[in-house]
Amino acid sequence: MKERRPAVDGWFTTDAGDVRLLGTRCTSCGTPYFPRNELACRNPGCAGPKDGSELEEYALSNRGTIWSYADARYKPPPPYVSPDPFVPYTIAAVELTEERIVVLGQTVPGIGVADLEVGMEVELTTGTLFEDDEAEYTVWMWRPSA
Repeated sequence: MKERRPAVDGWFTTDAGDVRLLGTRCTSCGTPYFPRNELACRNPGCAGPKDGSELEEYALSNRGTIWSYADARYKPPPPYVSPDPFVPYTIAAVELTEERIVVLGQTVPGIGVADLEVGMEVELTTGTLFEDDEAEYTVWMWRPSA
């Protein structure tokens, strides 16, 4: 069995089987960011210091509702790594339940646009983006909630 590695380090965690996206949150106003924001809070209404010290690592909620979705039927250009041969997949834009921000991600294999609808509840899981001789490289994926 091959080792499973994240395709992008630091973007999600699977601690104790609980898949969570890792972003940042402003400690002054609570604004969440994904991917991580390291510079300063971009919320114009925030009264925080705006020097980056107000940002902390934050594990985002792992459930949401579909805001939009689409088929990806072409092989993306580098630096994206696709399986060879390329296999079409579905992308969902999901509004996270707690943070109310929209995050893109692939749906799990076998779930296509015919299986989805706007407003459908989904949850995070992980899946294989690609593999080589050494490892399977994983990403977060959305699946319909049970």
